Amino acid sequence: MTSSARRSTVPLIAVSVVVVLLVAVIGGELFVRQQIKSCLAGQLESELGSQVEVGLGFKPVLLSLVDKKVSSVTVDSDDARFGPAEGMVVHAEANDLNLTQSADSGGTIGSSSADISWSTDGITRTLQSQGIGAIVSGVTSDASAGTLEFAVGALAKLTVKPQVTGGKVDVQTVDASILGLGIPTDLVDSVVGVLTDSLQAYPLDMAPTSLTVTDSGIELALEGGQYTIPATQQNQNQQTPEGCSLVA
Repeated sequence: MTSSARRSTVPLIAVSVVVVLLVAVIGGELFVRQQIKSCLAGQLESELGSQVEVGLGFKPVLLSLVDKKVSSVTVDSDDARFGPAEGMVVHAEANDLNLTQSADSGGTIGSSSADISWSTDGITRTLQSQGIGAIVSGVTSDASAGTLEFAVGALAKLTVKPQVTGGKVDVQTVDASILGLGIPTDLVDSVVGVLTDSLQAYPLDMAPTSLTVTDSGIELALEGGQYTIPATQQNQNQQTPEGCSLVA
């Protein structure tokens, strides 16, 4: 082979090597990204009580194999369950994750926030699952008054006002009457109790910062600080979430 021919093949070989390396890096990035998403989804699904979709930040996740850190994660669920609550739609963000695992921890989260929507349909489903649905025939919301109204049979109504007080949601009874007469206390306590329990337990140790009653239900904002992800308990019925072994 002449020297000119050799010189002409060198650039082609170099380009081929670069292309192969790029394909390997991109393929590795996509694989590791999916594995980390699967790991986090498995760990967070128990927090939200439903299947979740996880999105990762822009940092190349191949670097996470080295430093075990993820800059940010988004978590979405269309049917989250907090306490007895059903049908909550959640969009959450977690920042500054450290995926270093130990016997006592599945990693840490630096801070978190979430927006929650709980529709009147979801509230109705929750009451039905708690055995109150047969008594409460419907739920409506009044955005201007900031209240929820529960129809009890054809003649009675119960009106409550949920609001954030001291970092917790407090549900106050505004009106409980049947044609001007009081509704039985046990029924009022049952409805208020289910609502209160549904709005007390939140994932990642977050706490409510604001609550708004809308024309379709409740909008709730949460914020949280440092949080330790519980370690996966090893037993016959629970396995390490897929992908977690990659970053262990």
